[in-house]
Amino acid sequence: MPGQPATLAPGHTFGSITDKIAWAVLRRPLTLGWLSGFAIAFGLLMLLQLAIGYLLFRGVGIWGIDIPVGWGFAIINFVWWIGIGHAGTLISAILLLLHQSWRNSINRFAEAMTLFAVACAGMFPLIHTGRPWLAVYWLFPYPNTMGVWPQFRSPLIWDVFAVSTYGTISLLFWFIGLIPDLATFRDTARNPVARFVYGLLAMGWRGSARHWKRYESADLLLAGLATPLVLSVHTVVSFDFAVSLIPGWHTTIFPPYFVAGAIYSGFAMVLVLAIPIRKFYGMKDLITERHLDNSAKVMLATGLIVAYGYGMEVFFAWYSANIYERYMMYNRIFGPMGWAYWCLILTNIAIPQLLWIRKIRLSPGKLFLISLVILVGMWLERFVIIVISLSRDFLPSSWGTYKATRWDYMTYAGTLGLFFSAMFLFIRIMPMISIFEMRTLLPEAKVNTEEVAAHD
Repeated sequence: MPGQPATLAPGHTFGSITDKIAWAVLRRPLTLGWLSGFAIAFGLLMLLQLAIGYLLFRGVGIWGIDIPVGWGFAIINFVWWIGIGHAGTLISAILLLLHQSWRNSINRFAEAMTLFAVACAGMFPLIHTGRPWLAVYWLFPYPNTMGVWPQFRSPLIWDVFAVSTYGTISLLFWFIGLIPDLATFRDTARNPVARFVYGLLAMGWRGSARHWKRYESADLLLAGLATPLVLSVHTVVSFDFAVSLIPGWHTTIFPPYFVAGAIYSGFAMVLVLAIPIRKFYGMKDLITERHLDNSAKVMLATGLIVAYGYGMEVFFAWYSANIYERYMMYNRIFGPMGWAYWCLILTNIAIPQLLWIRKIRLSPGKLFLISLVILVGMWLERFVIIVISLSRDFLPSSWGTYKATRWDYMTYAGTLGLFFSAMFLFIRIMPMISIFEMRTLLPEAKVNTEEVAAHD
């Protein structure tokens, strides 16, 4: 399209793309910046180990959960992390099926982001039980001598199947996409240990026509399987709330509202990762302004859907003429924790409207800050939905408050450490950008079908 930034800067060849991406792993020495960043992330990861260890020793009483707020930071963070993982699957699967070539530069680390986010999310329902070994014994669906089975009508069990399926498909999709690049690393690595490890992971890839045919078949098959998962996983997560009778939760708008919010926060995290990578690794010619622009447009579109969801919540509360729904909405906006709702409106609706301005969409620094604001806003959204809705029950005698403890904050910060530690290691030992997919963007990679037909 005229006037639109290119998805790949001019002047590249097959060899230059391979050398540039492989250099970041095989030739680039360890820098002070990478070591400092990894040290901070690893320190937070150790904080997570401390928080979980103390939790297993003392139980969930160390958290701020109480009656009636039995779901606190653990479920807030579970939903937040699952949402962040959505952009990776969307970029990998849906944009692949739609032949959107601008995905080629960002899909690899977006897929890795999905895996790490799902790992962070998956631990929260488990440690929320306080005794994970008993949770597995009582909840895992296997026959036992006492005839105790999980309640399969519970959306919490649906979560287990949805998230585990999502994680499995995402892992397969990510690994299969890596195989051709791992073979490239196998052939170019100088270190014999690295050459052996990459060769082992490449699974005998030779780049033959048979290998490429099987690769493309597997890639399209997994893309087709992953596409409905983008919609279904967070839909099932929203059922944790929507199938209940609690005011503020019992609404049919939650599934599309949650899915849009997940993609919203997911693309925000993609930009939080992509902008530093393109700057510190010199990848501005591979991750161009077009990638920033398109990602910002997706955020703007999904943000408007989220804003519509907020408006519908207010409308439903008024139109239902239900005193409990009306009070729930009044309490969200003007209650003791109303500050969270107004911060949510500011961070998720007001500030992202700046993305209408093209100069801001093309400004890496401003886009990075807006993405951070959106991630904060999406966390606040889950806080408002869970904590404020639970703190006021049907009867005033059942009302309560919620205040997170230092162990809640330590656990949350620790999952950030887990996520970024894994990401730092990934960009150090694996190709952060797909080599073979970037090669397909070159003019010489295009096959002239008219010439082929003439020769035939």
